[in-house]
Amino acid sequence: MTTRGRALRLTAISTLVVLSLTGFSTSRHGHGHGGDGGGGCSSSSQDHDSSSSSSGGGDAYKDDGDTYTTGGTGHHDDTYDDDTGSGSGGTTATPEPATAELLTCATASDPYATVEITNPNDRAYTFPVTVFFKDAAGTTTADSREEPTVPPRTTTKVRVPLDNTTTPDHCELDDPNPQPLS
Repeated sequence: MTTRGRALRLTAISTLVVLSLTGFSTSRHGHGHGGDGGGGCSSSSQDHDSSSSSSGGGDAYKDDGDTYTTGGTGHHDDTYDDDTGSGSGGTTATPEPATAELLTCATASDPYATVEITNPNDRAYTFPVTVFFKDAAGTTTADSREEPTVPPRTTTKVRVPLDNTTTPDHCELDDPNPQPLS
């Protein structure tokens, strides 16, 4: 290749790099998408801050806690996710613990304890529930754990089985406010 050909090729590549870094599109599909004109900044929803952006690559960028994802369709179909903000696009709130209440202890005819669990959160979570089965002296003779998934803002009754043939004198709940399992 001649020196002139190399210079033209280098100029063309440099131009494409500059255009892609500044958000200009070199669409080959006619006059753009949705009547927004071919090249240039074609979308009014673009983010024109100091963050980097590209078009048509389907790439994601992470900068100072923000994630940018480009659509990869040859036009600006960018989505923006701010994982440090508040509101609809922000961080996920830490789930609240459930409220657990021991309703009944195991008996000879019903070899299980019944526990009522209330999930105060806006989504379903799985909560660990442990019951200690105790004799008259207060010694734990058995324990059992269940992990029910409780729908959002709902109260559910759970049977915690006694895997021991000895009927307990009384039962105790391990934690009246269990945290959701991750």
